Amino acid sequence: MASVVAEARRSVGDVVPLVEFRLAGLRGHNRPRALAGLALVLLLTLVFAVVPAFVEGAEVSERVGEIILLLPTVFLAFLLTTAFALIGAAGGRELLPREQAAAFPVSPTTDHLGALLLAPLNIAWLMQAWSLLAVVAYVNGSNGLATVQLTVLSWLLMATALAQVLAWTVEWVRRGPHGAALVRLGGLALLLVVVGLVTSDSLTKALDQSPTVEVVIVAFNGRDGGSWDRWLWGTTIILAIGLLAIVVGAGLCHAVAGRQARDEARAEGRTVQPRVMPRTEFGGLVRTDRSSVWRSVPLRRGFFILAALPGMVAAAGQLSWDMLPVMPGLVAAGGALLFGVNAWCLDGAGALWRDSLPVKPEIVFAARVWVLVEMLLIATVLTLLIAGVRADGAPTSAELTALVATVVVVSLQVVARSMTWSVRRPYATDLRSARGTPAPPLAMVGYSAYLA
Repeated sequence: MASVVAEARRSVGDVVPLVEFRLAGLRGHNRPRALAGLALVLLLTLVFAVVPAFVEGAEVSERVGEIILLLPTVFLAFLLTTAFALIGAAGGRELLPREQAAAFPVSPTTDHLGALLLAPLNIAWLMQAWSLLAVVAYVNGSNGLATVQLTVLSWLLMATALAQVLAWTVEWVRRGPHGAALVRLGGLALLLVVVGLVTSDSLTKALDQSPTVEVVIVAFNGRDGGSWDRWLWGTTIILAIGLLAIVVGAGLCHAVAGRQARDEARAEGRTVQPRVMPRTEFGGLVRTDRSSVWRSVPLRRGFFILAALPGMVAAAGQLSWDMLPVMPGLVAAGGALLFGVNAWCLDGAGALWRDSLPVKPEIVFAARVWVLVEMLLIATVLTLLIAGVRADGAPTSAELTALVATVVVVSLQVVARSMTWSVRRPYATDLRSARGTPAPPLAMVGYSAYLA
């Protein structure tokens, strides 16, 4: 037992040096920019947690009752979307990349804690957390706001830790015998269950039985006049479950580390039949870059989650067509974070010397832009098609025009910003690992904050 405690203490102590190591890898002005991005995230979190409680209509608006009824669903949606994002990333982001871990090995516990630390540093987690804090502040008002938001923050911690446990569990199954088939069958079964609930109009009844109903009740007991005993015990239990999930996740990470990543091995060992050479240099580069996206395990998984998950959430919430223009921005920003913020990551370890390219750099740049726009448009259209299944009939001409204009404008904005980052701050990264990211984790903080 003493050895286990000593190992856990050593693993926790390794996290801080690794964060400092990642900071040291940021060049020039990138380090202060990353720290400024982190400070901006913390400031915005405080703003969303406090300011909505003091706007006009807070706590007394006619829609407050309707919003409170939807809060348990919003809490549950945060847990599910975080879990799906971590599952798609094969357990979460790496604080220390795989190729560097060969020379500086860290324990699976440190890897698990690093993944937990990096989980909030993506646009989906931030947007949902900010939305949750803002909605709770609006319906609660200033009455006992600090205690209510403390419960919400405790839930964010617990939900992220539980999502990490689910992600490690799925990754352990995926790396086992017939793992990929089992995970796909499980995903298909889950999809069929959701479709069945939606088509039978039983989704609302199922959501009413969600344990997040109790979380909402516990949170609002923190108001003046509420049951302080229930709030204290409830919040303590939420924190305890979160801490227990962190410990369980560390054990699961050890189990995952003992199995080989089959998807990655299959991708690297596959045989590809050569095709006819394209007629133009641009066509050849587009084909190569497109193949780099679809043959990369993290990019392929990330694309399908990005295209399907927001649309499924919108369909479950039965969003109307006039609300769907918010979706293209979320999808485009998420797509940019897959590889667009460092488009040169499609070169594997990176193009080390641009002047050695057999074609003009302008053609390489144009090919990357084409592939990025192509991926963003496909993901956005798929999201809107899924979301439109349960929208209120066919869109009007005005609604359709608004959707098309939003898709075009947002895509151009995201592509322009992403390619600017790619040219000014390129990174040599390798996306062969299912947990790989196009840029160092702390650089991704600034990208996520800007795009959010």
